[in-house]
Amino acid sequence: MKPKGAVKVAISIPGELYQKVETARTRLGKSRSAILQEALVEWLRRRQTERLVRQYEGGYREKPESDEEVQAAEAAAVELLAAEEWS
Repeated sequence: MKPKGAVKVAISIPGELYQKVETARTRLGKSRSAILQEALVEWLRRRQTERLVRQYEGGYREKPESDEEVQAAEAAAVELLAAEEWS
């Protein structure tokens, strides 16, 4: 069963990290809960990004680009860059 509201969690962190977090959160005017929620959301986002990158890389390992595809991409890049104004 999933919790419907906020859930209290007790954690242990090194004292030095605690002091740095306290200093930063006080300066920002944020609660410990808000800081930890932001950190956890970011941690989950990074895990998701890493998973997607592994999938993307796996796809290229399974079906690498052909020489023709690489040449076409290079030609398109050269064409796009040639159209840009360089100052």
